[in-house]
Amino acid sequence: MNLHLLNCSPFSSRIHDDVLNAMGPEDQLLLIEDGVNGALDNAEQHLAGLEGRLFALREDLESRGLLGRCAENVIVVDVDGFVALTEAADKTVSWF
Repeated sequence: MNLHLLNCSPFSSRIHDDVLNAMGPEDQLLLIEDGVNGALDNAEQHLAGLEGRLFALREDLESRGLLGRCAENVIVVDVDGFVALTEAADKTVSWF
């Protein structure tokens, strides 16, 4: 399993399309920095089909005033959760 890190908002970049195309069926996606905008309810269509594999970093959500506004399928993790996801992954792929 690979962990993909995405720091670009789906509202300002189309790189999420490349991420989705590169992801395997067991891969996970962690939204960081501006990427957490993809965790919002109105962004669900951009990252569809990732139930149980879509994460957003709590600290980045908090710093943008977005905590509590995530779609139901988004799993919010803190920095310790980020570390745990990284440790569980065979490889980490960063998308900027």
